[in-house]
Amino acid sequence: MSHFTNLKTRMVNKELLQQALKDLGYTWQEGEVEVFGLEGVSTPVEFKITRRNPEYEVGFRKTEEGYEIVSDLEGMPPDYHRRFVQQLTQRYAYQTARTKLEQQGFALATEEVEENGRIRLVLRRTG
Repeated sequence: MSHFTNLKTRMVNKELLQQALKDLGYTWQEGEVEVFGLEGVSTPVEFKITRRNPEYEVGFRKTEEGYEIVSDLEGMPPDYHRRFVQQLTQRYAYQTARTKLEQQGFALATEEVEENGRIRLVLRRTG
């Protein structure tokens, strides 16, 4: 039986969310799109990522609080959703931090990804 899960996030900026998805190697479809679950059940979303395995579709829908992730978890590999959300949240935070710092006059000097996955940025004030 198909059942969609709506996971609330604190991601509010569509462009930064899509840049984070791009960083992770995803492309997306926008417009009048739907996320399909098992047994052909579907629900409308604002955009969805294009996946190699169409049985596991993930979409995004704007709410008053931010974007929610919409997907049918039935049949997904164990722990997939948690890892996906964790990676997406990290990339969204990265994109948000860089954008805000660049708006404040900083430029990226160096960037390192540590063994544990933590990203270390060194910025310099420009001008």
